[in-house]
Amino acid sequence: MTGEQTESYLYKLEAVLEEGRLLTVVVLAQSDERAFSTAENNILRHTVAPAKIKELSLVEKKPVGRQGVGYVIETSHFG
Repeated sequence: MTGEQTESYLYKLEAVLEEGRLLTVVVLAQSDERAFSTAENNILRHTVAPAKIKELSLVEKKPVGRQGVGYVIETSHFG
């Protein structure tokens, strides 16, 4: 056994791009390191031009396997 985590987690990360955009990324991964690399890959696939990530931070981490696990992501304000 390598000591690597086998439980999967749902990660919520936020990325600040050099152009000033803020992106929220949710990924499923078995480690923090994998979550960051998966998030970066998803950001690169999401953007038309290669994104220049200024900052990528972990906001929340929840174990998968419990019913009802999820995140609320506030996207805009009305009124």
